[in-house]
Amino acid sequence: MAHGSKSGRGLAFYLLTAFFSLFILFLYGPMIAIFILSFQGETGGMTFPMRGASTHWFNDLFTSTRYGDLAGSFKRSIMLGSVAMLITVVVSFFAGLAFRRRFLGSGLVFYLAIISLVMPGILVSLGIGQMFQTMGIRPHWLISGLGAHLSWTLPFGLLIMFAVLNRFDSSWEEAARDAGANAVGVLRYVTLPILYPGLIAVALFGLTLSYDEFPRSLLAVGTKNTLPIHIATLTSNVTTPALYAIGTLTTALSLGVIILAFSAIGATQRRYKK
Repeated sequence: MAHGSKSGRGLAFYLLTAFFSLFILFLYGPMIAIFILSFQGETGGMTFPMRGASTHWFNDLFTSTRYGDLAGSFKRSIMLGSVAMLITVVVSFFAGLAFRRRFLGSGLVFYLAIISLVMPGILVSLGIGQMFQTMGIRPHWLISGLGAHLSWTLPFGLLIMFAVLNRFDSSWEEAARDAGANAVGVLRYVTLPILYPGLIAVALFGLTLSYDEFPRSLLAVGTKNTLPIHIATLTSNVTTPALYAIGTLTTALSLGVIILAFSAIGATQRRYKK
């Protein structure tokens, strides 16, 4: 056994370990560097070495006027992401239930639903913006922008629900019906609790994909920018660690949402175990 263990960790093992370590460093190294540089001192720049440590650039984001409507773009992104998340969860849930049974044209409907995944986001944004202008409607971040974001979040939500429902045992629902539960009761007390972790995953995808989306927002949100567009604009005229501070705050927000989601899943599991 010992000889087999030694032979199992040959040259290939160490090469793959080194490759994986380099991959992790390449993936997270820049992000960690941005986190560190966002705490640069007041006289510091956007590169190492650091000149002291402070939270000056975080305070500067909220006190200085040189960053434009940063707070407004942040609020719009949060609101847009929240609405896209809710619609994605509801539509994905009921669409997943509908696709449990085959119906005429189900294959065509499925491919039409996910085809936007392979389309360039900037073309989707351009098409939606042009469609609204053709109809004489001014593009708006919560109307045309929402449509553009749903073309991105809904396909992911559907694919997640299909994967979850593929492992769903319908005998649980049949047992509830045999016990006297009606359709609403089966949905509320059996189907929803079992699918709850999957719905949380759909919600996370819906919120984060919408919140971070740039190409599909660029030409569809009208005159009011979302946060990704605003940050892209700032990169052309802001050369301070404040840009890194924005990245740190948005990443912290995303991590906070993920932690809340896992906490909600854990609380629900403990509730139903009782």
